[in-house]
Amino acid sequence: MDYFESIVKTLLEENGYWCRQSFKVNVTKEEKRQIGKHSIPRPEIDVVAFKPSEGRILAVEVKSYLDSPGVRVEELKQRYELPTGLYKLFTCASYRDILFRALERDLMESGLIDKPYPIQLGLAAGKVYKKAEIELKTLLEDQGMFFWGPSDIKSGMTKLASKGYENDPVVIAAKLLVRET
Repeated sequence: MDYFESIVKTLLEENGYWCRQSFKVNVTKEEKRQIGKHSIPRPEIDVVAFKPSEGRILAVEVKSYLDSPGVRVEELKQRYELPTGLYKLFTCASYRDILFRALERDLMESGLIDKPYPIQLGLAAGKVYKKAEIELKTLLEDQGMFFWGPSDIKSGMTKLASKGYENDPVVIAAKLLVRET
């Protein structure tokens, strides 16, 4: 379990989503052939979130990169025929389509959804290279995706800090970090 994923999951829950963290997607042998990688392990989506009131599913890739240069816009602009690199779902449309069909099937078979819903891909990042947060948000939104950058996450954490007491490590950390000293 990734703790930064837990923070993003908590923020999504505060926005009315139910969430599953580290969701393994079952792909068939035929789907693996279609992907072009016959022996891939089960793909994992960092956070899958569903908001019943909007009939919307989010597939969220979460990258903290707190002690690194951060997410690079150039890496998300790449396009590949076969899934390659850290941002496969963003850079390989065929992989994304196959994986999302499999995800929808898994969610329906497990009873988590009752019918097909649109799936939107998103990225939550704790750090963006050269502070290109606005450029990255624009890039992803132009492709029908969403982006939560450091300022969005900080804003969400600040909002969490104003909640009443909850015995949740994310809420407790938010209160400790945001409260006046």
